[in-house]
Amino acid sequence: MDVIVSRSGGLAGLRLTWEVRVDEQPDADDWYLLIEEIPWTQPPPVPPEPDRFVYRIRCAPHEATLAERQLVGPWRRLADRVQETSEPERGRAAGGSVAGGSRPDRSEGRRPPATPAARPTSTDSER
Repeated sequence: MDVIVSRSGGLAGLRLTWEVRVDEQPDADDWYLLIEEIPWTQPPPVPPEPDRFVYRIRCAPHEATLAERQLVGPWRRLADRVQETSEPERGRAAGGSVAGGSRPDRSEGRRPPATPAARPTSTDSER
């Protein structure tokens, strides 16, 4: 079983994703107990807030999207545990994914860089 936690938003709009394979953990039973505590169908009610983090937690067949302030109790414990157990992959929340910190080639369709304006020479100003 995989548990995937993605955090996006905030001022920079970056997305970080952590993934843990529960069956490969030395304390897999503890992970399963924590996952069973999650109220997947009843996340805590909180109104959306601009420029705050949003968490997407996936653990097949379950998935939930929560605002940062909704991440309480077992939700918080699971998100924290996944983040402590694995390294994040980085990406952009909007406009194309950037995995592992590398940037995709966006040179297609771009104009060549502008050349500096020609400066008048002494012969140009004399004419």
